[in-house]
Amino acid sequence: MSTPTRIVDPNSQSRREFLKLSGRAVAASALAGVALPHVHAAGGGTVKLALIGCGGRGTGAVADAFAASGDPVTLWAMADLFDERLQGSRDRLQKAHGEKVDVSPERCFIGFDAYKKAIDSLGPNDVVMLTTQSAFRPLHFEYAVQKGVNVFMEKSFAPDAPGTRRLLKAAELSEKKNLKVACGFMWRHSKARQEVIQRIHDGEIGDLHMLRIYRVHGPVACPPLPKGTPNELLFQLQHRALFNWLNGGFFVDWHCHNVDIACWTKNAWPVSAQGFGGRTHPQAGNLFDHYSVEYTFADGAKLFAFSRHMTGCWQTYSDYAHGSKASAMIMANLADPDPCIYKDQRMDKDNIAWRYGQKDINPYHAEWQALLDAIRQGKPHNEARRAGMSNLAALMGRVATHTGQMVTWDEMMKSEFQFVKDIENLTLDSPAPILADADGIYPAPIPGKTKEI
Repeated sequence: MSTPTRIVDPNSQSRREFLKLSGRAVAASALAGVALPHVHAAGGGTVKLALIGCGGRGTGAVADAFAASGDPVTLWAMADLFDERLQGSRDRLQKAHGEKVDVSPERCFIGFDAYKKAIDSLGPNDVVMLTTQSAFRPLHFEYAVQKGVNVFMEKSFAPDAPGTRRLLKAAELSEKKNLKVACGFMWRHSKARQEVIQRIHDGEIGDLHMLRIYRVHGPVACPPLPKGTPNELLFQLQHRALFNWLNGGFFVDWHCHNVDIACWTKNAWPVSAQGFGGRTHPQAGNLFDHYSVEYTFADGAKLFAFSRHMTGCWQTYSDYAHGSKASAMIMANLADPDPCIYKDQRMDKDNIAWRYGQKDINPYHAEWQALLDAIRQGKPHNEARRAGMSNLAALMGRVATHTGQMVTWDEMMKSEFQFVKDIENLTLDSPAPILADADGIYPAPIPGKTKEI
């Protein structure tokens, strides 16, 4: 079986790079060919946004919200742990979007409790954007739901099972309150992926028995902890992608997109997982820098997930499905999924039975259009429950790899392992959840000894 080689720039994985790779025409007209009615917000006019977490991910999400059609969208409030990051984000957004940014100094909030003040500044038709480290996502989502505010929250959604259950409980309440919730799995809004997955569901490749998903590219390096660092917790917060307790690790925070797509394609959640991994470069924080996970579904079908973050290695960012009659490429690369169905298991360009054959819409913009239209039209739109379930599936793969154990879905659902038990009481004076050694290097998990369940 041959797989097309797709080389992806390891530095091109961000929302900003997606827009560049997709081309200016796509960025400027993300929903070309899709009928989108001009409607008014229920209760009137402008939808106000509050951004909680002002890094690149959150700043980019604001720009995506501004790209949606319809009545005005305004950035109204901002919150972050660090004033410098907040002000930098605010300045960039004001320069790019002018009057769409209406964040006065009194609506700039700093600190661990800043999220409450930002959410409290919103009305019932507005949206809070939760884009901090996922360690804080369940807490922030819970508060937003209690306050009756619509939510856009980025992946990932929690670093451990108790956090995921907390988010799922809040998701249930958000449904009862008819809140609108979008969850950062933008590929669900990709027309290209919708088309190929529908064809798979319709039986074009036969019974689906195997999926393969890949995110293998260069690393995001974490420097050793500098000697004499006065606040190790602050250091970890500033390198959030490299610590399991903050963002769930590479496999969860980055690979959860592919896991979500695979589970959508299979239309099921896996019942078990086992995995292999390790760390060859100590600059990976306290993570592994490579993971290989075998998931099993209830009918015996397999999902193989590969995540590697090293220099000098073969690279791809792609997803594949194999059925009893044929096979499919769900995603060729991040910039353009270019899905197709092959006549059999040979994935060669001269063996294609069907191909999407057109540029995909911009899913980052489409997910916002769906959310804002639901708010304006008063229609149901809530992705929180599905997001929590996909998060748990990704966690199951990481936990299986770190512990070296076969892990079941039921075990994950019941797991009491938690990186930080009282996240709502965390302050900059709190001890760091993990400590570096004398050389400033953080210990990696040890399969057979590490406990994460």
